[in-house]
Amino acid sequence: MSDSVNDVATPQRTGIPAWWVTIFLFWLGWIFMYADRTILNPVMGELEKEFSLTGTQLGVLNSVFYFSYALLQVPAGVLGDKIGKKKVLIPGFLLFGVFTAVTGWAKSWTTLLFARVVTGAGEGTYYGPQYGLSSEQIPKKYRSLGSAIINSGMAFGIALGLMSSSWLVYDQGHSWRMPFYVMAIPSILTGLAIWFFIKEKKKTQTSADGAPIKKGKLGDLLKNRNLLRVYLMVFCSLFGFFVILTWLPYYLQSERGIPGNETGFISSLVAWISIPGALIFSSISDRLGKRKPLILILVPLATLSLLSIVWMPSMTGVVIALCIYGLVGKLALDPVLVALVADSVDENNYSTAFGLFNFIGMSSSILAPIITGAARDITGSLASGFYLSAILLVIGLVGMLFLKEKK
Repeated sequence: MSDSVNDVATPQRTGIPAWWVTIFLFWLGWIFMYADRTILNPVMGELEKEFSLTGTQLGVLNSVFYFSYALLQVPAGVLGDKIGKKKVLIPGFLLFGVFTAVTGWAKSWTTLLFARVVTGAGEGTYYGPQYGLSSEQIPKKYRSLGSAIINSGMAFGIALGLMSSSWLVYDQGHSWRMPFYVMAIPSILTGLAIWFFIKEKKKTQTSADGAPIKKGKLGDLLKNRNLLRVYLMVFCSLFGFFVILTWLPYYLQSERGIPGNETGFISSLVAWISIPGALIFSSISDRLGKRKPLILILVPLATLSLLSIVWMPSMTGVVIALCIYGLVGKLALDPVLVALVADSVDENNYSTAFGLFNFIGMSSSILAPIITGAARDITGSLASGFYLSAILLVIGLVGMLFLKEKK
């Protein structure tokens, strides 16, 4: 009797589930964050001319962004778990939008560096709190797929940044500054939408059985062997990804003779191909209930595709290698690793665990641009950056062989 009364008294909720809104807005967030990162890369030759830069300095320009970005990962994650994830995420997101425009305004090398440092710091508040919020809200049986959809925003953003920058500068004849002005507006609007439309769970001090929640310390996460193996893998995976993200357009122009207005489209193939790959592999991961088997398939294929970018004698072969990397590389692997982190820790420590995950991964993004740029200055070629990326993937794969997981 009471059940039927409750059914009448409680109205059925209709409309779009809140976690769908969360996925959509966080997907948009990654689009504009990655567009901001990649609009610089097709016009690096223009910056080189205007500011008389060396290859090492071009690498530094990217590395300072990723340095401040990585530096904020752990503090943002810890602070998000303590005071609220939105309170950390929103101000940083708006700051990144504003300083995207400031980057385009910069009139000196010093101002340009400063603008990229602040932009990186603003973006650095996003990863841990974002995946903490989404992991709380997405049903567990859709966790890997939901993360893949959010992650696909990175692919759309990479493509948007590369193609819009090339189009505005090389096809439309605008200054290299224009893409930064154009991208700043939707970035700020997306930050405001996240502020208004994404709801955060109220923090509770007790578990369902009334016992006080015991939060893990940062040191406890570092004692989790599964997490350490995942952290090693994400570091190795992101190194090669950021060699491609930073240097591929320049490599295609300087070493493969591709016109500047075509490099954006060719480089964006990695991002476009990664979208179906990530969705397919994450769905398989959710159905299996395990992540390790897919990792042991994806990483060797990604290693071979990185080497093939350098080895292939024809441009057709290079394009095929890039497409294979897009299908099985970092953007396809990331949702599986994100789900593995969420599987390994309590939800009250999500923001911290994800912040640490991204800090370690993005540490490689600090090193990849500058090491590859310095290697180009020494050897006259960017090939060594791709070789080092492949070696690191093998190291990460060895670590994942010792991963222990339960279905």
